[in-house]
Amino acid sequence: MMDKMRRILVYVCKDGAAPQRAQFVQSITGHFSDGGGDEVEVNCSLDKNQFVLRRADRGRGIPLKRPAFCPIKHLSVTEAAAIPLDVQRRGTDVGVAIILQTANQRVLLTRRAKELRIFPNVWVPPGGHVEPDETLLDAGLRELQEETGLKLEQEEVSPKILGLWESVYPPMLSRGLPQRHHIVIYMLLLSSLSHLQLQASLSPSPAEVSACLWADSRLVRAIVSAVDGGEGEVPVDDLPSSISVSQVSTEGALSDSTLPVSVLISRAPVSGPDVERVSTGTKFALELWLKSLETSDL
Repeated sequence: MMDKMRRILVYVCKDGAAPQRAQFVQSITGHFSDGGGDEVEVNCSLDKNQFVLRRADRGRGIPLKRPAFCPIKHLSVTEAAAIPLDVQRRGTDVGVAIILQTANQRVLLTRRAKELRIFPNVWVPPGGHVEPDETLLDAGLRELQEETGLKLEQEEVSPKILGLWESVYPPMLSRGLPQRHHIVIYMLLLSSLSHLQLQASLSPSPAEVSACLWADSRLVRAIVSAVDGGEGEVPVDDLPSSISVSQVSTEGALSDSTLPVSVLISRAPVSGPDVERVSTGTKFALELWLKSLETSDL
């Protein structure tokens, strides 16, 4: 019972009805989309430890998206029934991920430690679960500090929600039945420091993070063009063949290293073991970040 009390869960609200707790096997995006589209606009609020989603008028809300291959979207009745009851009763969890933009317009990406239970060895922004009685910003700043050692103050970051992503693990039905179902809130924070100034304070938690990198918009454009589930060559323009990253040792020491750009533009494999790559939800968030850069430059 304790577990249930401690987790913040997603509730959905339709046509003015009272919020209902979302079911684990219910597609949240599908709940709001007419005709089964993969992207909708919603409003969200965190109220009394319930994360409540409501449909928004077009142009008035924030994007909520799932991948076309979302396992929950494609679950058959038989497959849904085969999910263990303790998993079915979990509901849908809430996470916050921080798109930290530096003064010189780079963003921080971290590679999840390979020992982690979900999405090991995948590149994502820092983030994690929302705890009871936290605001979304509190949760984002706490996770940023726990995972990277970077401590930012609430009054200096100008938070903005870029979008929401419906995330399921494993990410494709070909890799097994869903074990976890999240709505991830991607929140943009602005730092007044450059990536080199922030790098000096970086001290990642080796239990969670195995490497870090600061991506500029040129690299991000290549990353988002490697659409998961898509085909064809990814245009890498004039990108170098490798980029510098900081490796994190098991003791938490940082060392300079390089990573082939080809790793960051890998697509999620349709079958077989997963590979080191940027997560699909992260690509969605980075695309929204590029749009926010364009509008802030006007």
